[in-house]
Amino acid sequence: MRLTKTLLISAVLFMSASGLQAAGFSQNGNYLTVQLKQHQNYGPSQIRLQVVSDKIIRVQATAEQSFKDKTSLIIVPQNSKATYKVDEQGDNLVITTAAMRAVLNEATGHITFYDLKDNVLLNEVAQGGKTFKPFTVPDREIGVDIDKVPEAQKHGWSWRALFDSPDDEAFYGLGQHQSEELNMKGKNEDLFQYNTKVSVPFVISNKNYGILWDSYSYCRWGNPDDYLQLNRAFKLYDKDGKEGQLTGTYVAKDGQKIVRGEDSIYFEYAMPETSEVCNKTDKGGIQNLPKGFPLNGSKVVYEGYVEAPTNSFYQFILYYAGYMKIYIDGKLVVPERWRTAWNPNSYKFTAPIEKGVKTPIRIEWQPDGDVSYCGLRVAAPRSEAEKNQLSIWSEMSPDMDYYFIAGKNMDDVISGYRTLTGKAPVYPKWVLGFWQSRERYQSSKDIEENMKKFRDLHIPVDNIVQDWNYWKLDSWGSHEFEASRYPNPQAMLDSVHSMHGRFMISVWPKFYDTVKNYKELDSKGWMYHQAIKDDIHDWLGFRGSFYDAYSDGARKMFWRQMDENLYSKYKFGVDAWWMDASEPNVRDCTPMWYRKTLCGPTALGTSTEYFNAYSIVNADAIYNGQRSVNPNQRVFLLTRSGFAGEQRYSTATWSGDIATRWEDMRAQMT
Repeated sequence: MRLTKTLLISAVLFMSASGLQAAGFSQNGNYLTVQLKQHQNYGPSQIRLQVVSDKIIRVQATAEQSFKDKTSLIIVPQNSKATYKVDEQGDNLVITTAAMRAVLNEATGHITFYDLKDNVLLNEVAQGGKTFKPFTVPDREIGVDIDKVPEAQKHGWSWRALFDSPDDEAFYGLGQHQSEELNMKGKNEDLFQYNTKVSVPFVISNKNYGILWDSYSYCRWGNPDDYLQLNRAFKLYDKDGKEGQLTGTYVAKDGQKIVRGEDSIYFEYAMPETSEVCNKTDKGGIQNLPKGFPLNGSKVVYEGYVEAPTNSFYQFILYYAGYMKIYIDGKLVVPERWRTAWNPNSYKFTAPIEKGVKTPIRIEWQPDGDVSYCGLRVAAPRSEAEKNQLSIWSEMSPDMDYYFIAGKNMDDVISGYRTLTGKAPVYPKWVLGFWQSRERYQSSKDIEENMKKFRDLHIPVDNIVQDWNYWKLDSWGSHEFEASRYPNPQAMLDSVHSMHGRFMISVWPKFYDTVKNYKELDSKGWMYHQAIKDDIHDWLGFRGSFYDAYSDGARKMFWRQMDENLYSKYKFGVDAWWMDASEPNVRDCTPMWYRKTLCGPTALGTSTEYFNAYSIVNADAIYNGQRSVNPNQRVFLLTRSGFAGEQRYSTATWSGDIATRWEDMRAQMT
């Protein structure tokens, strides 16, 4: 006879309960915690479930002996009063709500979600559904302010969640990657923030559920491992068939020619010459291109053969600036693509390669710049069964933490996502109209004349945008109009409004270290210092860095500086904010580890742990700042980066600095 223990529990009771102990689990507040009976190496020791609503269950897992307290950056307070039933059936803990069931094995931690008709919605793989590895942040990723970081903040866990997925399942979401991939089933995606790349830790299934994971670090969807250099995945042969390398042929515009062996194609980033930590610890990137060779106007060919260890449709990722074509086995697998040299792009493609066969490969590259980038890597082959699984990997978190959201349809799932992360305020009506923008207007006269011309031509325009560099050349971050070009900003704003237009202005989280606003933020410890230590100058020739938006005090000061110089100063005449470089992008084209060094440590912890969430806390600063001084005006922010929950700050995210090419415009749709 099976013994079943049943508890009928309301979230109201949970909130007031001091604690309840059942045979295999404990209950405290609105949490059910299971101490696993079979703690496996690299597996969880505890699982904690929280019923958020009839359709939402939170799952936390830790490899430690207890869960750490933390405050979410993406989840809003949850006040639902869901009623649910808890049963113990043998080793299984069964939670039943009005919409679904969750079954957790108290021995292994295996979890399955069902609808009320016993149809499986989501099922962890039988072995290895939750795995953990201890993670320690390398000192070089913390950088110059390492003394500010407590030892405990340097340590966390890399984790992976792995689920079965039927063949007819499709996955959508993950943000905005311009990868020309809509259905992410069987695909790989690296989740980090960069100009033209927006990463959101949420995916929705055509099986009417979604998963939102509460992690802010670099993550991977699909393959949990990094792409490999070609020489790690294949045997390489030069164009004459000699094993060991491909052949690289460089022909300059003046006829100069260099032919050399290439053990891989890995010219993907540049290191600042003034950075001590870079020069000591990183010997990769474009410094491995031929010394002194003039790239601009040149033609480069990498060619030879690759020999694969197994038959597979290999998944490649190309990183490129300039013009690029790739042929594999004589077939054009990458038709001509182009990207401006200062802002390279990534492109994923697959190609079948047979085991043990010397397969021809040819890469044609026209760098189109004095400095340019080219890289080709490949994922280690996995079985089709592995590719079809739902796999999420997070580089660094205190624990595994995700929300399972069920729904009647996909729209219902999105409703659950809004319940968790916040509802979007209604935009001002004019936002849905036509906007006029260009690389930048250079004076108030320029703004007013263009707005008037549109009106004279009866071309409908609702919003005109002042992009960057309206400040004095050496005063980035001052938020002040340069007087010689903008002698009367108030009159300019009044003129735009008198023509029934709206005015949007660009504000970066970036400050030159000579401006007053930098010094004020820095006096409180709210500026990132690595770029200053490394003496990094931007393309205009000045040195600066970004503020730490993870600090509540820094956010308030950042808004006050904007308010004093732009918003209240001009009688609330600024209608919207263009929040550029909110990834944050301190410097273009650096390796991943150095990006982390440049934007940390943060007030909450290392930038490794908080790598992806900058844009949401930066949006918080402006949205709540403006509401604090003018609650009767709707806020609108245009951001270059985004994250889960950012919609609650009245944001829209644009696609960044793309190329003027049809393939880039097509990729906007995906």
